[in-house]
Parts: sequence; structure tokens; C-alpha cells
Amino acid sequence: MIDRDAVDSVEGASGADAEAVDFDRFFADEYRRLFRALLLICRDRPEADDIAQEVFVRVFERWDRVGRMDAPVSYLYRTALNEYRNRVRRAIRWGRRTLFVREGGDEVSEAALARTEVSHALGALTRDQREAVVLVEFVGLRSDEAGAVLGVSAGAIRARVTRARAALREGRDDDG
Repeated sequence: MIDRDAVDSVEGASGADAEAVDFDRFFADEYRRLFRALLLICRDRPEADDIAQEVFVRVFERWDRVGRMDAPVSYLYRTALNEYRNRVRRAIRWGRRTLFVREGGDEVSEAALARTEVSHALGALTRDQREAVVLVEFVGLRSDEAGAVLGVSAGAIRARVTRARAALREGRDDDG
């Protein structure tokens, strides 16, 4: 059932208000999917939530341009993956700087090492394969859309997904 008051308020909204409503709808439609995709890619719930929030802030700041794009969802995912990769790079640089400074390593709890079966399986894939599988299989992007997000051809996406599926089957057979 359509909420007539909501429709009337959108139709009567000024340009800025209409943009806010459009962004609110975009956020409501995409946040959960983005969060889940990031959770599968980075395998850390707080990190996935933090990245998703950061990316939506950036999209909101640029909504006047992003909202008019042909594929704002692709822009959202491309921005999210770039943020994830930047965080990984920063963590690696930080680790290199601090690795030899510490005398003793921190104890890692067993609970922190526990992963779900899906997370474990995805972790066995290369980063490229994991990103392609999440975008195509979980998010539901077509190969050309996922390719646009990752900056590669649709054929490269199909190849990555095929290799990832084979690796996942092989891993499942090994557990067998």
C-alpha cells in the first residue's frame, strides 16, 4: 500500500528537499546490501560497518552529482572498495613500521580467530576473486557493472568468478 502523504510530501518538496529524500531512499535501499558485501570482503563486522558509514557520508557530500549518475550504486561500491583497499594499505604500512618496534606480540584470543564457514571459504580466495564473487553473487551486479566498479572488463569479472567458484568447490571437496 502506498503512503499517499509520503508521495505528496516528495512531490511538493523543494529541490534541496527532494535531493535529501532521494538520498534517504538510496541509503535505505542500499545500506544493508553494502554492509553485507563489505562484511564478506573484509570479514570484520565493525570494519564493514565503519567503511559503509564512511562511504555513505562521502556519497551524501557529493549527492548533487552522484544522484544524477546513470549508476549511483556502482559509484557507491567502487568508493567502498577503494576505501577498503586504502585501509588495508594503511594497515600494512603501520604493521611494517611497528613490527620490529615491539618486543612481544599481543596475545590473540581464540574468539577473535573464529570465523564462519563462508568467511573462511572467501578468505581462501584471492582478493580479486573475493571482490568479484561478492559483487556478482551477493550484491547481484552484472559482470559489466562489477567490472565498472573494479575497473576491469566484464570478461575479467566472469573469469574471476569462474576461478573463485572452482576454488570454493575444491575447498569444499577437501573438507569432505
